[in-house]
Amino acid sequence: MDIVILAVVIAVVVIGALGGLVVGSRKKKQLPPPPPSAPDITAAPPTEPHVGDEAETPRDEARRTIEEVDLPVAEPATEQPPAAPEVEVPEPAAGRLVRLRTRLSRSQNALGKGLLTLLSREHLDEDTWEEIEDTLLTADVGVQPTQELVERLRERVRVLGTRTPDELRALLREELLALLVPEFDRTVKTDGNIGGATPGIVMVVGVNGTGKTTTTGKLARVLVADGKNVMLGAADTFRAAAADQLQTWGERVGARTVRGPEGGDPASIAFDAVKEGIAAGADVVLIDTAGRLHTKTGLMDELGKVKRVVEKHAPLDEVLLVLDATTGQNGLVQARVFAEVVDITGIVLTKLDGTAKGGIVIAVQRELGVPVKLIGLGEGADDLAPFEPEAFVDALIGE
Repeated sequence: MDIVILAVVIAVVVIGALGGLVVGSRKKKQLPPPPPSAPDITAAPPTEPHVGDEAETPRDEARRTIEEVDLPVAEPATEQPPAAPEVEVPEPAAGRLVRLRTRLSRSQNALGKGLLTLLSREHLDEDTWEEIEDTLLTADVGVQPTQELVERLRERVRVLGTRTPDELRALLREELLALLVPEFDRTVKTDGNIGGATPGIVMVVGVNGTGKTTTTGKLARVLVADGKNVMLGAADTFRAAAADQLQTWGERVGARTVRGPEGGDPASIAFDAVKEGIAAGADVVLIDTAGRLHTKTGLMDELGKVKRVVEKHAPLDEVLLVLDATTGQNGLVQARVFAEVVDITGIVLTKLDGTAKGGIVIAVQRELGVPVKLIGLGEGADDLAPFEPEAFVDALIGE
């Protein structure tokens, strides 16, 4: 009996053990595979090679230390200074108007040729003389000079009797030349005080749009061509880029420009320009002034202030008024107003290259009693010429 019980117990134990093995194997089959292990972020990165370490080389090359390797040597950077602007040699001013005569004659033919055509008519009746008068008025000769010229022409033609083309041309040339007052001194005064203690001081005035700043730059070229050492004063501080424009003109001929901040005091800049011109031993100081509307009294008063401040150094040698030849009678209005503020000593007529209104030369001289000293015949840098009455009349009538 005991043997039987023992056998049963052993059998139960064996069966239980076998059942546990089966269950365990099934559970193992149902479990998901473990996730891949994450990389160890605490691992140290590969070390960089140090100077003196052997660098890896292909197996067919001999290993070299870094000291044995020929490294390129960097060239030290050298900063190049900006190139100085090239200084131009201006065209000589002497005889410049004669060289520009062809250009002048093209634009003035309407006046000279028109008068010659009318005077060549077989019968000079009242209608013809009225046409002659209208031609002169259209050319801005002015009422009073026109009446004087017509009366003199009528008298001389009546005395002359026969009128050959050559006689008429000589007659017209003589009368026009008389109206231009050839005895005027048209020299631009730039000598300064006797002994050279102070430079010649020239102030350039005029309203915006007449070519005032450009004329100042071109005048600097004329003076440099005549052997003068020029200093420029950019006292037109109210027009944007006026100082830059003037400085560019100066750099082209080697003339220094004294300037100040935009909107600064023009009188102060003009004063400094003359002061530095004296210190530098300049022969001439050209001052470009503000050119705002002549109808604003306060602005004209400021122009008078510039003149007074400059004269603390030395008297002005010239006050040049720049007028646009195309503006006609409006130019005469400008001339009157400027003459009330500063003593105009000379006139510069610009834009004579594209107009038949050459008579403005006669009218403005008659209005102010001062000579036209310079005329502008184009946009070129050397198109500003000293005014020569004989050459002007010859171009006018196609001599």
